[in-house]
Amino acid sequence: MAVYAHINTVPNGSTGGVMMKEHKELLAAGEESYVFWGRGRAGECDHELRFATDAEVKLDALRTRLDGKAGFHSRAATKRLLERLDEIKPDVVHLHNLHGYYVNVEMLFEWLAARECCVEWTLHDCWAFTGHCAYFTYVKCAQWRSYCAYSKPCPQLSTYPKTYSKASCSWSFGQKKRLFNLVPAERMRLITPSQWLEDLVRESFLANYPVEVRHNTIDTLVFKPTPSDFRERYGIGERFMILGVASPWTERKGLEDFVRLAGELDSDKFAVVLVGLSEGQIRQMPEGIIGLARTDSPQELAGIYTAADVFFNPTREDNYPTTLLEAQACATSVLTYSVGGCEEALCCEGSRAVANYGCAFPIIKKLCLESNR
Repeated sequence: MAVYAHINTVPNGSTGGVMMKEHKELLAAGEESYVFWGRGRAGECDHELRFATDAEVKLDALRTRLDGKAGFHSRAATKRLLERLDEIKPDVVHLHNLHGYYVNVEMLFEWLAARECCVEWTLHDCWAFTGHCAYFTYVKCAQWRSYCAYSKPCPQLSTYPKTYSKASCSWSFGQKKRLFNLVPAERMRLITPSQWLEDLVRESFLANYPVEVRHNTIDTLVFKPTPSDFRERYGIGERFMILGVASPWTERKGLEDFVRLAGELDSDKFAVVLVGLSEGQIRQMPEGIIGLARTDSPQELAGIYTAADVFFNPTREDNYPTTLLEAQACATSVLTYSVGGCEEALCCEGSRAVANYGCAFPIIKKLCLESNR
C-alpha cells in the first residue's frame, strides 16, 4: 500500500477541489492518503491537517507585502508540516499551489530532495517559474523565459502576491530556479491542467522535468442539471440570465466587462448575476447586476448554473477553469475568451470561445433572441 501526501493552499475552491477529489479517490481505492493545507477549515480527521494558523498566514502576507519574498516565510508552520510528513513517510508527495502565504518552499524542497519519495506537482498557474506573478499574458511579459527583472523592472509588483519591494523579483526568480530543480528528474513529474501551460513549462527553467497534461475534472454527481427556485428568489423571472462565477473577482477575471455589459443591456429582458463578489464589491455593483457572495455549497452553485441561460467567462488569462466544466455539466452553454487553456475546457455543443468583448456582446444578444425569453 502506497502512502500519499497532498499539499495545497486551501481544501476548497478549484485547486482544493482537485486535491480533495484525488485524495478521496485514493482512499476509496484502499490507498493511504493524507491532505495538508495552510488556510481554511480545520482538518476533520487524522488524515487531514491544516498546519498554519490564521496569525501565521497574516504575518506571512505582511512580510511578503514588505519584502516580496513570497513562499520564503512561514518557517514554524512548515516545520509542523514536515514533522507530520516524517511521521507518515509518504511514498508520493503531490504538490499543488505553493503560494498563498502558508509554506516555506526552501524548507519543503530541501526536505523533498533529501527523501526518496516521488513528487508530483500540479501547476495550477505560472507562479512556479516566475519571479513574482501567477500569470503574465495580460501584460505581455516574457522575462520569465530568461531572468525576471534582470533587464527591466517587473511590471506586476502591484498584483498578487502584492509587494512594495522592487528588488525581490530577481531574487525570488533565482531562488526558485535553484530550489525547484533540487529533486532529481527521475523522482519528480510536473502536471499541467492544460496544453497551454505545458507549452510554457517547456520554455521555463523547469523544462528538465517530465510534464503531463491532466485536464481537471469535476464531480458530475454534484454538477448536473439541478432545479431550484433561484430565478424566483432573485426576481429574475423569464429574463435572459447571464452568469459569472469567480473568487475573487478582479480586473483579470473581467469584472469590468460585466459592468459594461449590464450598462448596455435592457434590464427588462436581461439579468446579469455575479457569484463570488466581496461585500464591498456587492455594494458597488451598478443597477442591473445581481451581486452575490461566494457559496461553499456545490449543490447551491449547481442550481445557479442550471438557472442561467449562458455562463460568460471574460477572463483575460487563466489555466483551465473548472467553472467552465461545472456550467457545461449543468447543461448551460459557455461563452469565454480564447485565452490560456479556456478553449480546451469547452466540451459541449453551444459553448464557444471568442477573441474579446466586442465579439461576445452580439453573441449574447443573439442567444437571447433565440431563447424566446
